[in-house]
Amino acid sequence: MAEYIPAYVGTVTKYVFVESPTMTPGELALRAYEVSEGVLIKETCFGLQVTGEPEAVDRLIDTIRGFDPNHIFVKDRGFPPGDPRRCRANLGGARPGYLGHEREFRILRYITHGLEELDRRGAEEPAAPPAREKKKPTLDIKRLQELIETEEP
Repeated sequence: MAEYIPAYVGTVTKYVFVESPTMTPGELALRAYEVSEGVLIKETCFGLQVTGEPEAVDRLIDTIRGFDPNHIFVKDRGFPPGDPRRCRANLGGARPGYLGHEREFRILRYITHGLEELDRRGAEEPAAPPAREKKKPTLDIKRLQELIETEEP
């Protein structure tokens, strides 16, 4: 295998997922471009892919998450863009990680529901779990053996 030489040394790439009833990936991309400060932004079907210096990416993500915090999620990208070890141009077909995104994207609505429920409750303490019923005593193996032996044929 050839030595890997990264194209974007010193940068990070993060995925921004949008699962919002009020904001599309396109709308989020437009807002992100306005505050990007040199961060490379790519609009995707699920949101954005942002690449840049770690501090600039973090600033951008903090800003865009503020638009709809319960519906915008962020995830680190494992391999940099164009990495020949994972790039679909070199491997053919869809990048394997996108299948994971598809699965993750389907559960975001449940995470959103949980976040909204926490916001709704505020500082209220969560309800205590119901008390467990006492277990019925189990039959000891020695006692079972005694019962079997005393059984009349």
